[in-house]
Amino acid sequence: MFRKVLVANRGEIAVRVMRACEELGVRTVAVYSEADRHAGHVRYADEAYNVGPARAADSYLDQEAVLEAARKADADAIHPGYGFMAENASFAERVVESECTWIGPPPSAMERLGEKTKARRVMDAAGVPVVPGTTDPIEDPDEVEAFAEEHGYPVAIKAEGGGGGRGMKIVEGPDEIQAQFDAAKREGEAYFDNDSIYLERYLDAPRHIEVQIVADHHGNVRHLGERDCSLQRRHQKVVEEGPSPALSDDLRERIGAAARRGIAETDYTNAGTVEFLVEDSAGSKNPRADDEVVDGEFYFLEVNTRIQVEHPVTEMITGIDIVKEQLRVAAGQEIGFAQEDVEIDGHAIEFRINTENAANDFAPATGRLDTYDPAGGIGVRVDDAVRQDDEIGGDYDSLIAKLIVHAGDREECLARSERALREFDVEGIHTVIPFHRLMVTDERFTEGTHTTNYLDEELDPERIDRAVERWGPDAEDDAEDDADETVTEREFTVEVNGKRFEVNLEERGAPPLPTDAGTGDAAGGGGMDRPDAATDDGEGSVAAGDGERIEAEMQGTILSVEVAAGDEVAAGDVVLVLEAMKMENDVVAESGGTVAEVLVSAGESVDMGDPLVVLE
Repeated sequence: MFRKVLVANRGEIAVRVMRACEELGVRTVAVYSEADRHAGHVRYADEAYNVGPARAADSYLDQEAVLEAARKADADAIHPGYGFMAENASFAERVVESECTWIGPPPSAMERLGEKTKARRVMDAAGVPVVPGTTDPIEDPDEVEAFAEEHGYPVAIKAEGGGGGRGMKIVEGPDEIQAQFDAAKREGEAYFDNDSIYLERYLDAPRHIEVQIVADHHGNVRHLGERDCSLQRRHQKVVEEGPSPALSDDLRERIGAAARRGIAETDYTNAGTVEFLVEDSAGSKNPRADDEVVDGEFYFLEVNTRIQVEHPVTEMITGIDIVKEQLRVAAGQEIGFAQEDVEIDGHAIEFRINTENAANDFAPATGRLDTYDPAGGIGVRVDDAVRQDDEIGGDYDSLIAKLIVHAGDREECLARSERALREFDVEGIHTVIPFHRLMVTDERFTEGTHTTNYLDEELDPERIDRAVERWGPDAEDDAEDDADETVTEREFTVEVNGKRFEVNLEERGAPPLPTDAGTGDAAGGGGMDRPDAATDDGEGSVAAGDGERIEAEMQGTILSVEVAAGDEVAAGDVVLVLEAMKMENDVVAESGGTVAEVLVSAGESVDMGDPLVVLE
């Protein structure tokens, strides 16, 4: 087993990996950006190294900086988590060529399966059904129109290096081609350092089913059952569960066999997930009805050559620690269980706890966790990297925690989930907990008949608004007077040769220090101590403008500026695109006028309230 592992990630997944390492007696190394100086994964690790400024491209995506941190720490392995460079074959190759072991699939398998057009060719050759689409990247918007003429609208434009809905745009008609073409390439470059894109026929109302795979260097391939990820918003998963409530036994067996068959053709090792679409809910049934099950068609979607956000669902129903299996496989050990040893025990559901305001089109939220009191009790697991009083910024994904609930069957799991979500107390910032509380009582979801378009096209938005009004952070004013606080803890951070050290002092009777929102954890981890030591695009978001000045409603980075001085704009026109928490947000004018001045440029970071454009 390894001596020391560097985790090339942040937030809850970094802590999740570190916990597995700790249980195996492996020391851990964190990397962090300036925005994550006080993040939970930094405090949890045995040691930590600064890799650059807040912008991910200059820190967590900086291959040389991460490798240099591994050299400084004398780490003998690197685990990438998910996101950032987890599916970057060139980075994996550099790790392999270094003195570190890559805890993931071989770079050659990552290249074949991580780039979607290559993966489609591999799966097609293995006899796995594939959604109609291009097998080579496209270079020109005219190719989208030609594809639509053959297959019809809507068309999905997808980033080759993408995943989890990132870099995927849907074209409903010819007038949308150019804008969606540009947006898909832009997201692919920003999130995956790869602007290559391809096309697929867009399936209107499928189920999204994925199969968890683990393979070792001794020729063993195991699948750990399936997860149903059909509850999505703008192609981003929001709730995942296992096993699927919608598959017949025959369809479940065929999908599992297809996943193993496809993986076996690629010399794949370590953990991965093979994702499928089941068209029009064929092969599904309402679990509370007695109507006949009809097997339907399924299509290969993609392979995620990494650990998944929703992997705890599988861990809860199988009892298998997937991250430990990753570590063991990378260390050359053989998988310690046979396929027939894998048994599904009960049902599990995972709720992604994002800092988003569901009543405001799920816009990213920033602020302080005035109260953070996660749920507990039998069958409840919380993966997080935050604690009370952390500041949540807008530099990264909005996921701060995952609530995973397990029970003997789906009905009991839903009841337990309702209880756990009611217990999960977060104040001071909007989260999606009110939305989740709505969904666990929603008829379509509880019956298991929802598809991937349910949230976007069928659920009444007013129901979400009422849920946030009832259960959101503004429902009750429970703020407490902190005037009697007599002890102030002051934390000083010192860096020596890029390595982080902390000094903590307590002052009695001193006034509290003001909090700098830019130094707290940005959506994924703040100040978490070791136990023994102490997500889609946001199109349509509106920035407030008074007819004279348009200001940023959230912290983020300017992706593009759509206007120049002298331009005439009308109410509702997009003036720029702001990236916040890995989501693109259209900033629009609320009133018309002439652009007098543009105060920002592409690539510039802005804070909430910063002026962006002046109108006259």
